[in-house]
Amino acid sequence: MENELLEKDILEKEIAGFIGRLLRDQFGRGPGGVHCTLSGLFLTVHLTSFLSPMEKSLIERKQDIFVHKTRDLLMEKIINEIKSFTELTLKKEIRDFYYDWNLHLRSGMFLMVLPSSLQNDTAIPPYRNKEKVHHEIIEVSEEAQKTPQKTESILLNKRQLMIVRSGILVSIEKELISLGFDETLIIAKRSLEKRLLDEHRKNFEAYLHSEITDFFVGWDFKKDISYTLFIMNPDRNGT
Repeated sequence: MENELLEKDILEKEIAGFIGRLLRDQFGRGPGGVHCTLSGLFLTVHLTSFLSPMEKSLIERKQDIFVHKTRDLLMEKIINEIKSFTELTLKKEIRDFYYDWNLHLRSGMFLMVLPSSLQNDTAIPPYRNKEKVHHEIIEVSEEAQKTPQKTESILLNKRQLMIVRSGILVSIEKELISLGFDETLIIAKRSLEKRLLDEHRKNFEAYLHSEITDFFVGWDFKKDISYTLFIMNPDRNGT
């Protein structure tokens, strides 16, 4: 067990180091911190203090959209590099890759999904108030679009909670996707869901007994699936 934890720690540090160097090369400025977590079928990479002076200037002028578009273009160039290095390091295939930014917190998230799937709730270790957390995220979904067909979650470690929802797209969203408006839809959904998550933050914190310091969202429109990652500080109780 100790050897497994040591090997996991080494793998996480190797991937974090590679991503930090790659971002520095491509963006001209690397993140202050790269925190990599491998847990089950998820590999999360939490980036902190990641914002260039030019991006800061644009955000101060309420031009966040241009920062997102520029980063999207750069990410298109490096996603395959990140996936290839990670697959070689882990000796496992990366099934899906997602990313998201919280520009005002100067943070970001990469999420890599390994092969397999969340089979059912009985196969996933429970955590305190899981049903209440699910009820709260379902409320968020209903306010944003509709009740998910399925909601699952897993505590990756004491600082990260992953929530997976499937079957949440409504007809108008599906039509926009078929017409090629994926990017516009992502921008709108990102803004809406983050605002709603922030409005429900206190309830989530009360159920999780942790302060939520950051959260990220990602979607796969073809599979009609959504990922939400909470970054928590259990040392500062949310209640």
